[in-house]
Amino acid sequence: MAEEQGLDLVEISPKAVPPVCKIIDYKKFLYEQKKREKVLKAKATKVVIKEIRFGPQTDEHDYEFKKKHAIKFLQDGAKLKAFVFFKGRSIVFKDQGQILLLKLAQELEEYGKVEQMPKLEGKRMIMFIAPKK
Repeated sequence: MAEEQGLDLVEISPKAVPPVCKIIDYKKFLYEQKKREKVLKAKATKVVIKEIRFGPQTDEHDYEFKKKHAIKFLQDGAKLKAFVFFKGRSIVFKDQGQILLLKLAQELEEYGKVEQMPKLEGKRMIMFIAPKK
């Protein structure tokens, strides 16, 4: 029947009893399948991660300036990776770094929610904040 119509016999479900086959134009089928995958890929959201870096003893003006940028990033729909970088012996101030990140999380509460609480990784204390929809 497929040869008479000039089409292909394609096995759709080989595990079914009996196997399910369809008479279709196979190249057209592949083309449409690629097209569907492309549309789905275009609809998938790409996660953008923006970083903001603090020092353990960042003063108030710098903190406010960086917080303003963090608010902008969260409103644009990007995830925020805020971290405190400890240089040399400043690692002894890790409690100050944690307080700084928790203060930031509290002030950004209306724009995003904390995805990961501050965690020390090497010389960095990292915290992730995801935007609210």
